[in-house]
Amino acid sequence: MKTEGERAAAPDCTRRRFAIVAARFYRDLTDNLIDGAQRALRDCGVADSDIYRYDVPGCFELPLACRNLIDTERFDAIVALGVVIRGDTPHFDFVAGECARGIMDVQLATGIPVGFGVLTTENLAQAEERADPARGDKGYEAAIAAATLVVLPQAMPSAMR
Repeated sequence: MKTEGERAAAPDCTRRRFAIVAARFYRDLTDNLIDGAQRALRDCGVADSDIYRYDVPGCFELPLACRNLIDTERFDAIVALGVVIRGDTPHFDFVAGECARGIMDVQLATGIPVGFGVLTTENLAQAEERADPARGDKGYEAAIAAATLVVLPQAMPSAMR
């Protein structure tokens, strides 16, 4: 079992192309997530020239942006990043739930991995902790998840492919 702070191994994704799609509603937090995702992809051997970044206004727009990028057939995987913080209205439930469902639907419909780096927290302090590279580093984790799924077919025995 993984201990706190232990990272998953970085798979070799040399010569693979990734898009990072970032919801910019909480810009400072998203900047930390983007930083983490870029570090993770570099740890996987992805060249900076093979990492493309696209911004959208908020998390509700992430699934369509991911689908549009996948449809270009330029990327091996996408990393979706954003923050949704619970407030006093049901807005959180709609945005967080539909964003997650939409991203899963995109993955299943296309077979292209989308690392889910959308923080869904009760308050700003929780979001700050999870986005912080020194504490949560969830942008890093989302990119490692996407990279792992990119190389998974190669790791499977040929009888299972």
